[in-house]
Amino acid sequence: MILGLVVCTLLLYGIYLYKNSNPKKIYKIPDTWHNLLLNHVLFYKNLESSKEQALFRAKIASFLSETHVEAVKFQLEELDVVLVAASAVIPVFCFDNWNYTNLTTVLIYPDHFNADYNFEGENRNIAGLVGTGRFKNQMILSRKALRLGFNNKTDKGNTAIHEFVHLIDKMDGDVDGVPKLLLSNTYAIPWLKLMHDKMEAINNNTSDIRNYGGTNQEEFFAVASEYFFERPKLFKRKHPELYKMMEDCFCKQKASLDN
Repeated sequence: MILGLVVCTLLLYGIYLYKNSNPKKIYKIPDTWHNLLLNHVLFYKNLESSKEQALFRAKIASFLSETHVEAVKFQLEELDVVLVAASAVIPVFCFDNWNYTNLTTVLIYPDHFNADYNFEGENRNIAGLVGTGRFKNQMILSRKALRLGFNNKTDKGNTAIHEFVHLIDKMDGDVDGVPKLLLSNTYAIPWLKLMHDKMEAINNNTSDIRNYGGTNQEEFFAVASEYFFERPKLFKRKHPELYKMMEDCFCKQKASLDN
């Protein structure tokens, strides 16, 4: 019995030494990324201080320390990595120590793809998705859609942010448009009612929220989040009640993406 205790103690000590001699590698982002972010990510540009911008870059580094970004059949550029990481950070910028525990890899395809994950065949109408099955814990994004989401400042849309919001929604175990990690029980019922009212308006063609938001609850949450982060001033003017609830949901974001 004593021998067993000794062996167990040595084993635990060995695990302790291994963990402490192999700390998590922190991704070091180049100084040049500051200018890339300024030029391409309006959310970052509009942060109130250099301290907040430094925090944003630190969150990018943390995300990239835990998540691989890979290109499929094209040469990955720094800008692609910057935009993916920025898309991950924007929805959760207010939260300390946020980790996407349901994501290991972001695959970037050169263009839109079809249901068979083929970007060279027919019916290529998918810009991004959160993978399942053999693609579990992976996200797939069209490079064209990724860049368009940040280049077009007036379309209320951003594919990569859309997919990261799905991941946030998924982290409570249900992809249902009710992100319980962000939304208190007090807000759940009012949120559901407001969401269904807005979906009805979309499906009756009386809303400026993108039609895809009327598909189901989860798509409404993701589409409305795109609008919230891309055109917050317009969103607040057109949908004040919804804006307030999403502002509470995302921890009263200080940064504006609007010009």
